[in-house]
Amino acid sequence: MHPAKMSFMAQPIPLALVLLNVIGAFAYLIRASSAWAIPQEREAGIHSITGEPLVWFLAFLPIVAFFFVLNVVWGAVIVRRQWQAVGFWLLTALVWPGAVAIDFAHH
Repeated sequence: MHPAKMSFMAQPIPLALVLLNVIGAFAYLIRASSAWAIPQEREAGIHSITGEPLVWFLAFLPIVAFFFVLNVVWGAVIVRRQWQAVGFWLLTALVWPGAVAIDFAHH
């Protein structure tokens, strides 16, 4: 089958990597949520920040580091031999900024 005519479901590895990235983005949000501002404190004018940036950084670092390496390796494989999967790879480029935007909206 010609690579340009492959269906969406005919590419199980790229699809699995996209889904893995979505799961990773949710894991990032769950871990980073420990440093989100509590709405009641924000309304009361309390802005506690002692240690929160460190907790936030340490909570998400392993997840982001793992997926950064995974996506760089995946990108290298695409460049070398699997150009038909570039659309899936670019889709992951939308997943992570979305997760970061959600996270930053809660600080």
